[in-house]
Amino acid sequence: MARINHNGCKLVVKIMPTTLTLKNIPDDLYARLKRSAEVHRRSLNSEAIVCIETVLFPAKIAPAERLARARVLREALLQTKFLALDIDKMKREGRE
Repeated sequence: MARINHNGCKLVVKIMPTTLTLKNIPDDLYARLKRSAEVHRRSLNSEAIVCIETVLFPAKIAPAERLARARVLREALLQTKFLALDIDKMKREGRE
């Protein structure tokens, strides 16, 4: 980041990243974050930053694009016929 001082000289100001220490992280949350970092081949710190950025700065989608995605999803669901037996089978598979 550069600024111009009162004499017209250009000053370069480096902004140092802030360090954040998290305490009392639940074990299951830590384990999920660690697994996610391994899957994405990132450090635990980098993975935490990406997760925070994803929540605080979500990608903005134009309303027309969001509507188009919803229509595609709805059309795909209408093409799929789920019977009660199929749903029960899927529930049981998820519990095994």
